[in-house]
Amino acid sequence: MPRAFITGVAGLKISDEEWHFIRDAEPWGLILFKRNVNDPHQVSELTKSFREAVGWTAPVLVDQEGGRVQRLGPPNWPIYPPARALDRLYDRDAAAALAAARLLSRLLAHDLAALGIDVDCLPVADLPSPDADSVIGDRAYGNTPDKVAALAGAAARGLLNGGVLPVVKHMPGHGRATADSHLDLPVVATDRETLERTDFAPFRALAKLPLAMSAHVVFSAIDAAHPATTSATMVREVIRGSIGFQGLLMSDDISMGALSGTIAERSRAAIAAGCDIVLHCNGKLDEMQEVAANVQKLSGASERRAEAALAMRQTPSEFDAIAGRRVFEQMMAPVWQPEMVSA
Repeated sequence: MPRAFITGVAGLKISDEEWHFIRDAEPWGLILFKRNVNDPHQVSELTKSFREAVGWTAPVLVDQEGGRVQRLGPPNWPIYPPARALDRLYDRDAAAALAAARLLSRLLAHDLAALGIDVDCLPVADLPSPDADSVIGDRAYGNTPDKVAALAGAAARGLLNGGVLPVVKHMPGHGRATADSHLDLPVVATDRETLERTDFAPFRALAKLPLAMSAHVVFSAIDAAHPATTSATMVREVIRGSIGFQGLLMSDDISMGALSGTIAERSRAAIAAGCDIVLHCNGKLDEMQEVAANVQKLSGASERRAEAALAMRQTPSEFDAIAGRRVFEQMMAPVWQPEMVSA
């Protein structure tokens, strides 16, 4: 049984030291970043090498949203729009925007599945606030719960149809954060009633998705002492309770600046709070070893959630990607063209 963490690696290939670590530590999955990406053959060999090390078809993840957050890009992969472009299209034609969101994710899944990547950390279901930090910004599908839920749901369906599992993030909401959790700990002081009606609502609508990522955000009206990732109250009462999410909950990157304490302390705190899996992204081997030493093998409810999530991986339906891209660009033409996003 794999251990309850997802690891990164440092470069384009898995080093001998990393290979032995992965074999012995048995992480549940691997997450890729731009530092791990050069060309399709190289990425395919990387995912293959990881699975040979762990000895099974373990999940390989990436953040491939489009816009600012796109780990695979030109010249080998197309530029895709940020979620805000779908938001603009939705205001013109809601049905067209939902179809475009689904088609966009189907295109993303086509790109990823060809490389052996079978999990995309998408959709972003955060509801942005005008005075919030820009870390979410144009990654959001809109500024109303219904719109965000509808577009995020369409995006998730496109991924699933393409054989790629979606990860809804950042539960229970990062949209009000006035700091970038990569750097600092955001504190949201909004009352719970408002949060339930706004920020938490899109996640409630998406609660049946198989995978979710936690937010490194303090919601002081509910737990003033801990960010959601390490808050048993937030996980139990909000994520599992009022939102009703019963899938696999992974932490956001445990090495981010929002969290305090050692990597070991952060890892133990996330698991103790109710996260099923710890995500560690920076590829630093000493930190990876520290995570592995402080989480157990998956068991009990976490094991069942992991198995249920992976059981949703499916063979992609037949798809003509060239025609699909042509249709997608036509659908998006009123609000977006590829040259609007830098590589």
